[in-house]
Amino acid sequence: MVARVLDGHVELTWLDAADLDQRDLAGAVAVLESARLGDCPHELPRTVAAYAADLHHGWDGEPSRAAVTHDEHGRVVGVLEVHLPRRDNLHMGYVEPTVDPLVRRQGLGRELFEAGVAVLRKEGRTLVLAECFDSPRSSGFAKALGLDQAIDSVKRTQDVRCIDQARLDREFAAAGKAAADYELVRLPSRTPDELMPAVVTMITAINDAPTDDLDVEDEVFSAERVRAFQTAQEARGRRIYQLAARHRSTGVLAGHTVTGVESDQPFYGSQFDTSVLGEHRGHRLGLLLKIAMLRWLAETEPQLRMLETWNAASNEHMIAVNEILGYEVVATATGYQRHL
Repeated sequence: MVARVLDGHVELTWLDAADLDQRDLAGAVAVLESARLGDCPHELPRTVAAYAADLHHGWDGEPSRAAVTHDEHGRVVGVLEVHLPRRDNLHMGYVEPTVDPLVRRQGLGRELFEAGVAVLRKEGRTLVLAECFDSPRSSGFAKALGLDQAIDSVKRTQDVRCIDQARLDREFAAAGKAAADYELVRLPSRTPDELMPAVVTMITAINDAPTDDLDVEDEVFSAERVRAFQTAQEARGRRIYQLAARHRSTGVLAGHTVTGVESDQPFYGSQFDTSVLGEHRGHRLGLLLKIAMLRWLAETEPQLRMLETWNAASNEHMIAVNEILGYEVVATATGYQRHL
């Protein structure tokens, strides 16, 4: 089983999100799932519906370009995903090649990666980013491609059935005293127009999170981007929960936390951004918000079992909060970059 190569280059079939070829879509998901089982079984399985939604909407309205390559029998054996930011960081792009484990060590991964780099060059991008879970094989592959290590990230999960509720009650009470000037507000999954400016400001505070050696700029957030995120998550089948801390005397939304629960795999959820405006830090709002979010999920998603979250390994403050909540490390990953 080998991939078809023309003139020394891998032959790619680009997926059209507006008119998806169902055989190639199914083949892409099969490759991604085969790779997941071998490389990162702790990750949630891909579904055709969720992947199709990703191709249509991306994370927040900027979908990646995706292509597949076939073997001599027409079976998909490789997937290439290329993400080109359009709102900010116009100097860079992400390249993610995935190869069927049955055809690895034949040079296909390198061919896919360089095909992605060619897309970046054509678009005038000068930096390529890539990320992979840590293993000797993946780090060796990154080194062979000339990529430099730029950031270390950690994935943690918690089984919400095993939370030490008494401990969290004590932590919540202590945080509540430090945050006496704030009240918690449950926001609707679709942000009302009148709250949008404040929500955009809260979200922008995530730019203070560590980026280590990544050559990246602050992300640019807007009402359009927030709407696109909410549409994308809904299309993917995630139920979104957003909780904010509001300053009692001024009414300012000072910080928030967001989670998403998978509707077709409702035992699993993801803890997304938690951020607090700089002038409102020091009141333990991050911990207060996250504990209150767990209580909210217990009310509305009683079937939920597992929550995952990601942090830069250098983000000591948020890691400390997550460890109080009971999160445990399940994997580490490295972000790489190469200037073109």
